[in-house]
Amino acid sequence: MQHTAHLRHAPAAPTMVSPWSLRAWPPLLWQAGNTTRLQFQHLGTRVTMLGDRACNVAGQTMWGGSSADGEAGVAWDWIQISHGVVAMADPMSVITNLRLVGDEGEVLTALEAVCYLNEIVHQLPWQHEVARALRGPTQ
Repeated sequence: MQHTAHLRHAPAAPTMVSPWSLRAWPPLLWQAGNTTRLQFQHLGTRVTMLGDRACNVAGQTMWGGSSADGEAGVAWDWIQISHGVVAMADPMSVITNLRLVGDEGEVLTALEAVCYLNEIVHQLPWQHEVARALRGPTQ
């Protein structure tokens, strides 16, 4: 089950781009903490059933944004904790082509960047999009 949208200027991609494909997008240097010029849009959510029980549902969601400097994307895995409640599966594993830059112009390490990436994630209405994907295309 998937729900998909595309950026107007996003790199060419199939109907539902794989979250890992963000690694192939051109890197975009971005000042850490500056998300004012990036307005992320929902690109797609993939739902995966794990086992036979309905509560074993997980998936990935992918978001993208455009700026004058280029395209940025973020994606992460999510898991359904209980009916109607979803959470990031691993807050340390946000996939992105953003290369966050610190105050002195240095590119942040993955460990340094994770707090900023989680800030981006928590500003997005991603749980709503996952809930829509879980309801399916007819509802």
